[in-house]
Amino acid sequence: SPVRVLSTLKGCLTVSSTESAISSAHGLGWRAKEITQREVARYAERTRGSQKASVRARLVMPLGVPSSFQAYDPHPIVVKAARGANMWDVDDNEYVDYDMGFGALFSGHVNPLVRRAIDAQLDDGTLFVTPCELNADVAELLGQRYGLPMWRFTNSGTEATMDAIRVARGATGRDKIVKVEGGYHGHHDEVMISMKPKLEDAGPADRPNSVPATAGITQAVLGDTIVVPYNDAEALERALRHEDVACFIVEPVMENIGICLPDPGYLEAVREITTRYGTLLIFDEVKTGITAGWGGATGALGVTPDLVALAKSIGGGLPLGAFGGKREYMDQITMGRVLHLGTYNGNPLCMTAAKAVLSEVCTPQATAIAIGRNKLLVDACSDIIEEANLPAQVLQFGAKGCVTWTAEPVRNYRDYKKSDLDLAFAQWIYGINRGILLPPGLDEQWLISIMHSDEESMRYANVFSDFVNELTA
Repeated sequence: SPVRVLSTLKGCLTVSSTESAISSAHGLGWRAKEITQREVARYAERTRGSQKASVRARLVMPLGVPSSFQAYDPHPIVVKAARGANMWDVDDNEYVDYDMGFGALFSGHVNPLVRRAIDAQLDDGTLFVTPCELNADVAELLGQRYGLPMWRFTNSGTEATMDAIRVARGATGRDKIVKVEGGYHGHHDEVMISMKPKLEDAGPADRPNSVPATAGITQAVLGDTIVVPYNDAEALERALRHEDVACFIVEPVMENIGICLPDPGYLEAVREITTRYGTLLIFDEVKTGITAGWGGATGALGVTPDLVALAKSIGGGLPLGAFGGKREYMDQITMGRVLHLGTYNGNPLCMTAAKAVLSEVCTPQATAIAIGRNKLLVDACSDIIEEANLPAQVLQFGAKGCVTWTAEPVRNYRDYKKSDLDLAFAQWIYGINRGILLPPGLDEQWLISIMHSDEESMRYANVFSDFVNELTA
């Protein structure tokens, strides 16, 4: 059987122990497992230093990692340096990084403009716990991109979604929230529900159960979080009909299950339904954010939410989140009805990095160039799949892309569950052994950063072609 891949909170790293229906139907399953067996042995040989470092780390950290998302079998690579679009592990293996910090490094590793801004700020201090002019600078830049006037800063995407939900509850006086099945919005209790539920627990596809993703979620929290399928406006309307829901939080493009695009008209219907029932619409753009285009998914798709949550790429590699929205809702904080607190919120070091990212690095022109490079990569992979007649899809949204091993496009979580993870894992480990660093989740996206060259952008396609040739030989 293939190597067991550690199942994390996202539930995205599990490789089945038996041949899936897709690979079996196409005669690819056993070949994928043969490739996996060979590549696992090669991985172990070329990453001995990472293995040693992981053994040491497990003595002092659960799973040997600072975040459970970073744990995967046989063992994670342990990185010592990164620059531009490249990373080097402790065994001196070099990788083209397509993971880019789970999408947090649209500006690239150690972008020189971001580095210059950080170096200058270090001379003037890293933490004031009183406002600095950079706070307003960055808020104005975000307002220009998103067309939303009021902003507050956090230290992560988890904090950004948590605070946006609190504002929605304060503004509406309601307790309940609605989220999408298969959606990830951080690791606070209200949204750690039905992230990647087992199908035997998930209930009917059109009326999913609310399934806790971890121990420690109380029944009270579980009862206040309603789950609906993505791309199903009727299910959302049923959930809002009692007019007791504070907010619907949703990724405008789901990126916890590869890339799952909204059906034509879906987000427009969501906007109309939430408005009609007095429910605030929160777009979680932590992952789409500025990688989707200069104005994020909000600008690219033309639907404006009441509140938006950001993080990842706006910080240029430093820990930074933000949430913003319409004045009438953000003024819940102004009036003191909703408290938003944090010692490190808006600290000048993260602010100066964000200002450089938003004004100098990820400009409209640079963003368009990176998206164009990504399109060349997506088109190349699509041609490879079409020529080999593989049960796979290639998706693009902005500077991100992914290969999803499904016979049909994924429209929601239940479609995603049909993915062939045997094929996905074989592709992932084949690539990492050849210097292609993709996210270990098998259903995450690659990111073409501002600092990827043409050659670095297309290297993935060359290795993917070699993998497909072996798979179909």
